[in-house]
Amino acid sequence: MRWSTARSKPFQAWLLKTGREPTRKECLESLATVPLLIVDDFGMRKLPLTAAEELLELIMRRYERASTLVTSNRPVEDWGKLLGDAAAVSAMLDRLLHHGHLLKCGPRSWRTKTDLPAEPVAG
Repeated sequence: MRWSTARSKPFQAWLLKTGREPTRKECLESLATVPLLIVDDFGMRKLPLTAAEELLELIMRRYERASTLVTSNRPVEDWGKLLGDAAAVSAMLDRLLHHGHLLKCGPRSWRTKTDLPAEPVAG
């Protein structure tokens, strides 16, 4: 398993090794072949205008070849608006959900769902 962000050690190593940022093609090839890709907190930050096309291409390359996990606090129904391309999102979700599972955790955060000891009620 490999974990990476734009500021991570693998990315920095790439910069040092090649003296340049990876190309879009190199990034897609790398992400398409990792056994488990986790896209965490999808939709938490503003996405570029090309995000829908790029995500669809990535999901298409991974479809039926590798596992992909997406977490988001945004409902799936809002992803079309979020990415600005309902058709691309529909195609992406079709592939993600074909052999996948959708788990809805509810409106409250898992972090706040821990059982806290009940405080006695003053009477």
